[in-house]
Amino acid sequence: MLDIKINLIETPEEMRLVEQLQRDVWPGSETDIVPLHMLITIVHNGGLVLGAVEDEKLVGFILGFPGFESTPDGPRLKHCSHMMGIHPDHRDGGIGFALKRAQWQIVRHQSLDHITWTYDPLLSRNAYLNIAKLGAVCSTYRRSEYGEMRDGLNAGLPSDRFQVDWWINTRRVESRLGKRPLPTLKLNPVMRSGLSPFYSIRDSHLTDSLPHPPEHVPPFEERLLLAEIPGDFLDLKSKDFTLARDWKFFTRELFETAFAKNYIVTDFIFDNSEGSPRGLYVLTHGESTLDEFE
Repeated sequence: MLDIKINLIETPEEMRLVEQLQRDVWPGSETDIVPLHMLITIVHNGGLVLGAVEDEKLVGFILGFPGFESTPDGPRLKHCSHMMGIHPDHRDGGIGFALKRAQWQIVRHQSLDHITWTYDPLLSRNAYLNIAKLGAVCSTYRRSEYGEMRDGLNAGLPSDRFQVDWWINTRRVESRLGKRPLPTLKLNPVMRSGLSPFYSIRDSHLTDSLPHPPEHVPPFEERLLLAEIPGDFLDLKSKDFTLARDWKFFTRELFETAFAKNYIVTDFIFDNSEGSPRGLYVLTHGESTLDEFE
């Protein structure tokens, strides 16, 4: 990260680089690329495109624009963070966090306090960034948000998504993005505290070594729950596509049930200490969530 610079992207020449980076990140579907003329229009009308640059090469970008959300008091302005992509050769290096932190700083100067975006809840590394590192929360599950997708990462699977809420002026968020960020949760201390996953994804009678979802969503009986997902869903999908679909439908039922029962996703644990990654959502029930986690 020492050689990475975060810049505003504003010119047509820079936007062409964003077009190409999209092809590198989401290969296989030219029709899903946000074109230059749309990118220019977005930034000329209150939107924001930021780029991560290393040695004069664009290696990451983030795209967002103003939007409205419905509230009991009428429409309310927010920032919709629509896309973030990191070149495959530069992932897991902190670039995504740096882009989101720059977005956080700029949107606050626009006098907005709410940013939303969507992501696939089965992608552990995305969950770790969005929930654990950035402090977003989630209580909204959207089925087939983008219909049938055609790019190489999403083709053939339902485009179910979390829509997360990033309340950028809260103590919760500032404690994660400040000069001394709050450390993320670690699995071993959480397990020692007595909190463990409320279902098992490692069936002892199976020989394929891949994590399998339970046949049924278990009952929700505690105020705090750990919901485990595959640590590396993309690897699992490449090995067993049918199993990947099973996980999609299990987590759809799991999170739709959780949110209907007033649980909120408040944290995420990503653990790779034993060589095999594990990803676990923290689900918290009730209004006390706001007091405890903000």
